[in-house]
Amino acid sequence: MRCTPATRQSNRNSLSEIAYLAKSLYSRSVQNENTFYFGSTGDPVPVAVWGTGNMGRAAIRAVEAHPGLSLAAVLTSSPAKAGRDAGEVAGLDRELGVALTTDVAAGLTALGPAGAVAYMASGDVRPDDAVADVRRALEAGAVVVTPAVYALYDPRNAPAALRDPLLEAARAGGAALFVSGVDPGWGNDLLPVLVSGLAGEVEQVRCQEIFDYSTYDAPDAVRLLVGMGQPMDYEPPMVSAGVPTMVWGGQIRMIARALGVELDAVRETLERRPLEADVTTALGLFERGTQGALRFEVQGIVDGEPRIIVEHVTRIAPGVAPDWPLPPDGGDGAHKVVIEGRPRIEVSLEATDEGGNRAAGGNATAANRLVNAIPWLRAAEPGLYDGLDVPLSPATGRLTHASTRKAPA
Repeated sequence: MRCTPATRQSNRNSLSEIAYLAKSLYSRSVQNENTFYFGSTGDPVPVAVWGTGNMGRAAIRAVEAHPGLSLAAVLTSSPAKAGRDAGEVAGLDRELGVALTTDVAAGLTALGPAGAVAYMASGDVRPDDAVADVRRALEAGAVVVTPAVYALYDPRNAPAALRDPLLEAARAGGAALFVSGVDPGWGNDLLPVLVSGLAGEVEQVRCQEIFDYSTYDAPDAVRLLVGMGQPMDYEPPMVSAGVPTMVWGGQIRMIARALGVELDAVRETLERRPLEADVTTALGLFERGTQGALRFEVQGIVDGEPRIIVEHVTRIAPGVAPDWPLPPDGGDGAHKVVIEGRPRIEVSLEATDEGGNRAAGGNATAANRLVNAIPWLRAAEPGLYDGLDVPLSPATGRLTHASTRKAPA
C-alpha cells in the first residue's frame, strides 16, 4: 500500500492523539502518588473522632491542631467517659468544649453533609464490628480515615467480599475511605517510596520496626496477639502462618508497584526467643521461659530473591535478644528504611509523645497522617484509597511555639 503525504500526516495525527491520551491517563493515575497537598476546602471540615484509646487521644489532638478541621464530636464505647471534655481526655492543657458521647447517631448527625470520621476504635479483636462501623459512617456521607482494617491498607488487592460493600457505601454516600497506620502504614509505603527517589540503583528495600513493648499500653494485644509472656508452644495470632502476609503483604505490593516490578511471591520468616529471667514491666510480670521476643519478615520475592522486605523486631524488655537489631540510639523503638544500592541509604525515625513515650509517638504519627489527609479525601472522588494514592499534607499553618503538654487523663 502506497503511503501518501496526507496519509503520513493522518498517521502522525493519530499517533499524537494516542500519545496524548496515554500521557493523560498516566498523569491521572500517578499525579497524587507521593506528592504534597496544600489545598483547602474553605470552611473547616467537621470531624468526629470515634474511639478514645491510644489512637483516639492522638486523633483528638491532631484534629484540634489542624486549621482546616473542626472537632464536632468524640464517640466513646465507655459510659464512664461520657460527658468528659475531649481536651482533658487527650491530654491538652485546655478544654475543647466537646463532651464525649456514646451516641453514635448523634455524633454522625453533628457532621452534616460534608464531614469526616477519624475511626480510631480497635479492629484487632473486633474486625467485623469495625468494618460495620466504617460502612455506617461512609453511608452517612462521611469521609473515613482509620488504622483498624488491615486488609484495606491495600484496597486494590483486598478480598472482594470486604472491599466491594465498602466501595458501594462510599459511592452511595459520596465519601472516601483511607486506611493506614505506621507499620503497616507510612513506615512501609510512603517513607520507603520517597527515600527510593534519592537512589540511582536499588538492590533491596528493607523496612524495619524495632520496638520494646514494655511501655506499650495495649496489654491484650501484647500478650494475646503478639504472644509476649505466653508459653513457647503458644501460637501468637499475629504471626500465625499467612497472617503477616495478610497484614503487611499489601505494603510489599505497594512498594513493588512504585518500583515497577512484578513479585514472584510473598514469603514469611519467623523467629521467637524465650525469656532467660523474669521481667516486670508496666504491663505486669512476664515469666522466665515464656516468649520474650519475636522477629519476623514479610519478603517480596523478585527474580527468586527477597528484594522488598518488611521486618519486625519486637521485645518485651530492652535486654532481650540483644543480638537482634536495636534502635540506633538505644531507645525504646525506631522505624528504619534501608535502601541497598547506589548510594546506600539508611533513614531512622523516632517519635515521642505523652511524656517521651515512643509508642505514643508512633501512634501520634499514624493519627496525623490519617487526619491530615481528610481535606484531600473530602475533595477526592468517592472511593477507597491507599498510601500511594493519598498525598502527604505538610503541617501548613501549624508552626507554633513550644507549649505545656499534660499527660492524657
